[in-house]
Amino acid sequence: MSGQHTTELVVFVALFLVVSGMGFVAAKWRRPKDIESLHEWGLGGRNFGTWITWFLVGGDLYTAYTFVAVPALVFGAGALGFYALPYTVVVYPLVFLVLARMWSVSHVHGFVTPADFVRARFGSPTLALLIAITGIVATMPYIALQLVGIEAVLKAMGITGHLPIIIAFAILAAYTYQSGLRAPALIAFVKDTLIYIVILAAVIYIPAKLGGWGSIFDAAAEKFAKTPAPGDGILLNANNQLQYITLAFGSALALFLYPHSLTGVLASKNRNVIKRNMSALPAYSFLLGLIALLGFMAIAAGVKPIVNPETGKGDNNTIVPVLFDQMFPDWFTGVAYAAIGIGALVPAAIMSIAAANLFTRNIYREYLNKQATDAQEAKVSKLVSLVVKVGAVLCILLLDPQFSIDLQLIGGVVILQTLPSVALGLYTRWFHKGGLIAGWATGLAAGMWMLYLIPNPANGKLHFGGSAFPLANFGFDTKATLYAGVIALTVNLVVAALATLIFRAAKVADGEDATSRGDYFADEGDPKIKDLDLSGAH
Repeated sequence: MSGQHTTELVVFVALFLVVSGMGFVAAKWRRPKDIESLHEWGLGGRNFGTWITWFLVGGDLYTAYTFVAVPALVFGAGALGFYALPYTVVVYPLVFLVLARMWSVSHVHGFVTPADFVRARFGSPTLALLIAITGIVATMPYIALQLVGIEAVLKAMGITGHLPIIIAFAILAAYTYQSGLRAPALIAFVKDTLIYIVILAAVIYIPAKLGGWGSIFDAAAEKFAKTPAPGDGILLNANNQLQYITLAFGSALALFLYPHSLTGVLASKNRNVIKRNMSALPAYSFLLGLIALLGFMAIAAGVKPIVNPETGKGDNNTIVPVLFDQMFPDWFTGVAYAAIGIGALVPAAIMSIAAANLFTRNIYREYLNKQATDAQEAKVSKLVSLVVKVGAVLCILLLDPQFSIDLQLIGGVVILQTLPSVALGLYTRWFHKGGLIAGWATGLAAGMWMLYLIPNPANGKLHFGGSAFPLANFGFDTKATLYAGVIALTVNLVVAALATLIFRAAKVADGEDATSRGDYFADEGDPKIKDLDLSGAH
């Protein structure tokens, strides 16, 4: 590390230690008499109010990787990178009623994971197992990508090697093990406050230094005019408009299917908290739009990504840290780096808790210890959350970080295949459990096949080079592309419907719906809560 980054490092470490201390203190914050249960350790006692939930869910969805990856995509591809803006606007009306209904059913029946709901709704341990495994697989690379955000900041400060990341995640693992979901809930207040301060300062201060927004957009247009890629530019064109629309829509459908997203929602104390949050969370979308503009600012500032000495190629994930380093005073650059670094801790903690809860409830309890007590469940979930974090660190240590990014790309396509069972299952039980399994398997296979066929000429990859599936592969004479996840989900729904008709015609026995009574898990809820009896939703 060079001496010129000393101030930045001191500020970064100081804020990181303050937040870590808050993580340990969180064990005593709103502490119940007994934290040894998944309802307390994994869901914070299901008692978070509007403000806590807003920061928790916002901190969960808008991660460190978002902070570096969205501007990096805008830096490299232009307007297409702004797909993240409409998808986070579209998603909240879509899930407004779905999440309130999911909270009600989960509250009364004691469900902790989406697979718990599927197990009771369709009476199929096999389908629930598939949903649980899908959630864990889709979440793991997401956790690893939080490390990519921290790594980008460390590179900008001239710090190499993996030891700092290992130390950071060891601290994260310790306070998550002790405090559970209360730790990220408390830290989220600091994390989001820092991010808002840094981004608002950036969109005012940096354009003023670069000659205004006109100069920034002119520089970006000039750069993209010189590239041969047909899908880049400061405006969308005929080649990427369909990709933009389907990527935004598909990402919106996938966002709250991720187990960590539902974990934050289920920790809320009532339905009104959910509704108020779905109304208020679009404020983060405004912030995301400002974050995306950092990509154009980096172009105008002549930012060069830090070169990876092993590959000799520039790492676009470093453009935001390098931009801050060039534009801000050292002390404020340290604050900005801390915002990104702390931005990795909140989602990583929630994701590891969500993955651990899936394993505990839908694998350990279902197949290994059906008589598990609350304390045993909490103990297993704590241990699995540690294993998940170790696995995320190993992804960075043993694999090319670009491979982790590819895995997360695959994760979006994978998690979409749970939509018929989880989201549609809240409103209809028309699908046969066998049909849902067939649709899940076929949709997953179709998604993997399409991703395998997508190359990335920019880095020389022949397979898994992106999510934009060329329509030319279906025989159309066009350069247009579609998001592979939406196509795979369509295949899933069609197969699930056809298989259901076949199973019904053959009178194959279906599973029993247990969501209309309270004997699947202990009835802990308020009997006045609406939307609990789903038996009529056929």
